[in-house]
Amino acid sequence: MDFSPTQEQRQIREMVADFVDEEVVSQASDIDAADEFPAGLVGEMADLGLMGMPIPEEYGGAGLDYHSYAMALEEISRGSGGLGTVVAAHISLACNMIYEFGDETQKEAYLRPLAEGEDIGAFALSEAGAGSDVPAMETTAERDGDEYVVNGGKLWISNGSVADTVVLFAKTDPDAGNKGISSFVVRPEEDDGFVVEGTEHKLGDKGCPTAELRFDDMRIPESRRLGEEGRGFVHALKTLNGGRITIAARGVGIAQAALDAALEYAQQREQFDRPISEFQAIQHKLADMDTKTEAARMLMHRAADKKMRGERFVKEAAQAKLYASEVSREVANEGIQIHGGYGYTKDFPAERFYRDAKLNEIYEGTSEVLRNTIADQLLD
Repeated sequence: MDFSPTQEQRQIREMVADFVDEEVVSQASDIDAADEFPAGLVGEMADLGLMGMPIPEEYGGAGLDYHSYAMALEEISRGSGGLGTVVAAHISLACNMIYEFGDETQKEAYLRPLAEGEDIGAFALSEAGAGSDVPAMETTAERDGDEYVVNGGKLWISNGSVADTVVLFAKTDPDAGNKGISSFVVRPEEDDGFVVEGTEHKLGDKGCPTAELRFDDMRIPESRRLGEEGRGFVHALKTLNGGRITIAARGVGIAQAALDAALEYAQQREQFDRPISEFQAIQHKLADMDTKTEAARMLMHRAADKKMRGERFVKEAAQAKLYASEVSREVANEGIQIHGGYGYTKDFPAERFYRDAKLNEIYEGTSEVLRNTIADQLLD
């Protein structure tokens, strides 16, 4: 029940917070305006060991516990929501898939460069007709000797256009439903037939390229399949379950950024000859914003704690992600309101927080699907 950070966890958080304050915050508006992958910042984070935080040291990671990882991702997202997504998609999805389901050869070949930050990872699951309904995917991987021939396409793939390693899901048995899906490691630079169709122009989450991918008779060796055939759907669900903790962290980080900015502005902005922070209406907004952010943070740590203990955490991860997602939007919305007219302009970051926050309610499990998940766990 005690989620007070250890001295080591505090040191990790302070290190990441210092990096964010010194390097990320000053570049966040430029990243948002240019919507270009922040390769320089990602390289700096790799040097700090932040691109493989929860991955064991034997595979090139930092070996951090999940509390530390979530706190670090919260700080990164406080600086830039897009950068938070870059890291979460890279670690929670791509790295964790290979760590959990890859064999030793695959871990050494593909996980190590990802965890060390030499390569960037992506997780290719969603399609235009298969978002929440994963078994509706149409991408196929047909066996041909000791290879698979992949045809189809993926949509909304974070890091998709810059990834060196892509974890891909495709149907190896189109007639078997969710038991006919398998997972593979794809290397875009090596695999002919891998095509980046383009990237999306999004409301927020700028700096993290969200790509549409196409596969035209792309051949990949059998040795790139993760685990047994037909286990891809289970792999995806388990990986996304852990990933929800880090999307909760992204939500908490954005909410904290919105709260910090609103608190500072409220003490500086004067109306009727006094700071607006002296008005009870503003004080109540700030109190609610802080309370919601703290509650979301505790749900995040509860889910992380269960994961670390090896306990079932499906409901807890869904609750953390659901609540933190909605709180990030609510807190960002109130932040705009406190800023008044300035909050609706790009002169202040309040509007960016709102745009970045909205995505939390959509990707890696919509709020509607998460409510279904929580109810299923309650009724099981």
